Amino acid sequence: MLIYKIFRRPEWDAFRNAGLTDGAPIDVADGYIHFSTAAQVVETAAKHFATESDLVLVAFDPDTLGAALKWEPSRGGALFPHLYRRLALSEVVWDKSLPLGQAGHIFPEGLL
Repeated sequence: MLIYKIFRRPEWDAFRNAGLTDGAPIDVADGYIHFSTAAQVVETAAKHFATESDLVLVAFDPDTLGAALKWEPSRGGALFPHLYRRLALSEVVWDKSLPLGQAGHIFPEGLL
């Protein structure tokens, strides 16, 4: 199973250039990096990125993120993965563009 992080293009570019990230401004404010499962990521995109088109969907293997990854209740009591440390570019499994279509974001084929 993979977990997913949605980045705005400038956030993704900065992460790629630096090799490490503390996440988006919301992650920094909350004190952890927000992730979603495949079952949660469509709602995450709709709720937090509804009108944004230049996004990048990045996949991670939760087993490689170590003990700093915690599964905690959030929307409706569902458990969401939260990472309590910086994220390294070497931990990325894959990244794909997440464009905005007329009916919402267009996710990579086979993800949902």
